[in-house]
Amino acid sequence: MLHLLYILAFTILAVIAVANLIRNLIMFSFDRERTYPAMNHQNKFGYSSSNKQFAPHPELLDGAGNLIKEPLLVMRSINVEDARQQLDALYEASPGRKVENQEEG
Repeated sequence: MLHLLYILAFTILAVIAVANLIRNLIMFSFDRERTYPAMNHQNKFGYSSSNKQFAPHPELLDGAGNLIKEPLLVMRSINVEDARQQLDALYEASPGRKVENQEEG
């Protein structure tokens, strides 16, 4: 009897989760099609004094204040040696690395 209760509870939770997923996907598609007004350049933060104008997040704007219409995550492929050199440069420039060098010497 207890097994049936667990199965029923998890089935209800699964149905709620799937319904929530579908609802979020639909809302995401509506948000993606929404157009945003141009930024007001009089205020350097992009907020109007009346707070009636919607201001998108600063990461969604380019240098001129226009909305970016490109994918936000762009991955470029680099070879292993370039990645290793970049990681070594970051490691050598880190503050913890300088402390280790002083302890060794």
